[in-house]
Amino acid sequence: MKKSSNPSSAKKILVVGLPNTGKSQIFNNLTGEYAVVANSPLTTIEIKRAHCRIEGQLFDVVDTPGLHSLYIHSEEELVVRDAIFSERPDVIIQSIDANRLKQSLTLTADLLTTGIPMVISLNAVDETARKGMWIDSDGLSRLLGIPVVESIAVYSQGTKELKKAVGRARSGKWDVRYGDVIENGLLSIESRLPEDLAYKRAVSLLLLIDDPFIADYLKKEYGDVTCARLRKEIDEIKMQYKGNISRVIINRRNRWIDDIVDEVVKKQKVSLEGFSQSVARLSRHPVFGIPILLMVVCTMFFLVVNVANVASEWMNNRLWAPVQGAINGIFPAGFWHDLLIGDYGVLSLGLANALLTILPILLVFFLMFNTLEDIGYIPNLSVLTKRLLGKLGLSGGAIMPLVLGFGCKTMATLTTRTLRSRRERYIAVYLIAFAVPCSAQMGLNMSILGRMGASAFLLFFSVMAFVGTVAGVALNKILKEEEAKIAFIQELPAMRLPSLKAVLKKTYYRLYWFLKESLLVFVYAALALFIIDRLGILDATKRMLSPIVEGILGLPLAMVDAIILCFARHEAGAGLIINLVRKGQMDYVQCIVAVIITTLFAPCFANIMAMAKEVGGKRTVAMLFGIGVSALTVAGSLNWALVALL
Repeated sequence: MKKSSNPSSAKKILVVGLPNTGKSQIFNNLTGEYAVVANSPLTTIEIKRAHCRIEGQLFDVVDTPGLHSLYIHSEEELVVRDAIFSERPDVIIQSIDANRLKQSLTLTADLLTTGIPMVISLNAVDETARKGMWIDSDGLSRLLGIPVVESIAVYSQGTKELKKAVGRARSGKWDVRYGDVIENGLLSIESRLPEDLAYKRAVSLLLLIDDPFIADYLKKEYGDVTCARLRKEIDEIKMQYKGNISRVIINRRNRWIDDIVDEVVKKQKVSLEGFSQSVARLSRHPVFGIPILLMVVCTMFFLVVNVANVASEWMNNRLWAPVQGAINGIFPAGFWHDLLIGDYGVLSLGLANALLTILPILLVFFLMFNTLEDIGYIPNLSVLTKRLLGKLGLSGGAIMPLVLGFGCKTMATLTTRTLRSRRERYIAVYLIAFAVPCSAQMGLNMSILGRMGASAFLLFFSVMAFVGTVAGVALNKILKEEEAKIAFIQELPAMRLPSLKAVLKKTYYRLYWFLKESLLVFVYAALALFIIDRLGILDATKRMLSPIVEGILGLPLAMVDAIILCFARHEAGAGLIINLVRKGQMDYVQCIVAVIITTLFAPCFANIMAMAKEVGGKRTVAMLFGIGVSALTVAGSLNWALVALL
């Protein structure tokens, strides 16, 4: 990526397209930056920017969340449309998955009405070829009047051609007409729009088909008087037309799309189901999908326990033990010894904990999780879980945010804004914070429980599933249903063999981001514990919490340190638990209870901020109180039950 001392001279490129069509990969290929790429929808939930030079010209490249059309269906789509309308890009690159050409042309039609110069990146052409489907990209370019570049973005193929095409971007052909009454009405609306408003044709169409947000946009920009005048004009046009204007516009556009697809797409008459299609179908099958899920979880557990744990122990013995011995020789027992390598030492609890205990575990787990993401397993898993989540009062739209929570709870919480029902949003946000461990938590939980055997992890897994189900059912009963349920439509990407380079790159960046965000947090958290321990505050806190920690939960008082650390970073708390297990200070039951309480009780700070952003501060405080009480109740009950049974 090349920076410029004068960014204001840059032209602007917006990369847009349906969810999961390769937009972020195109952004990465053009700029040299890295945005997370996965074979599943909702990977990009916020706009990202970077600069690059193309043939000597500086461009500001903008990666956007998924957009189906200029007619808005969610807040994420509204953000993208507002970016198009307000930022007035010089070029739009529409990323089209060749497997979903027909669905993508609805957005193409809308973008053509804006008159913005465009280029189409026709992605994943290798997959359509394997399916016996060929797209005439030259013919598509001729019909649309804009450059069309074939690409396989995940392998960076087509990037050079795409950069050259940016210089040839132009406004496309849009000769669709809707009849005299509608066309005259559109001209009348355009004439009444403010002079400085861009894309009048597109805005007029949105007003005429009653887009739910366009009037708010105009009111915000131009005031109530302008909107009232436009509303009156639109009502008069609709009175002149006997039919349904929206249906006529949509039907005419669909015929245009069908004509293009018929002309440029050729399919072989006999199409056999490929191996990837068979695996995808089985992975979401109500009978075969569950054994596949269990096999995936067991594989992860095996790798964490037998590879990550072994690597972590080796690194601690070979790398940390000599350093600890050297520091012991330099600093005898006392202030500096305790500050550096004591129970709350900045080197022992801080750096060594992060780099030698946590990092190898996350490395192994992220490799596996990133592979599953790029294969396309996650969206199929969401279909498998649809029936259960329906019992929790959640429609299909809430499935992906919950499943994404197993990757990153903060990102998953932010994606709940796509849910139209506030009730569903509250349930989903609560369950993500309470009952869904993120990928880092899951990997570390496997590491901790794996030291006690597979039965400990199986018990934890069963308890979490039960708790999540009960919490969902309870919330479903408590919260009143306000809106009608929305039909479940899940876009399923083709399952594909992952690129080893892409998986390794994503793993590298996730570990880099972990260290960038967390390494100093580990050090500062250790330093904070050291200070409050020296001041006697920590001991006072432990004495105060002793009836709960030792009495109800049956845990050693040192777990207070882990719970405190979890509020900063769950990984820091998990590292301390691992050290307690190494020292033999926790048994089988305590291990399970400790993992349950840290998973349920303390959402990380970033997740709490995301909750406040999506549901508001008061509701977040109420949710955190409910989560805390529920977590203590579950963990305490589990402790008593296990002690009685074992």
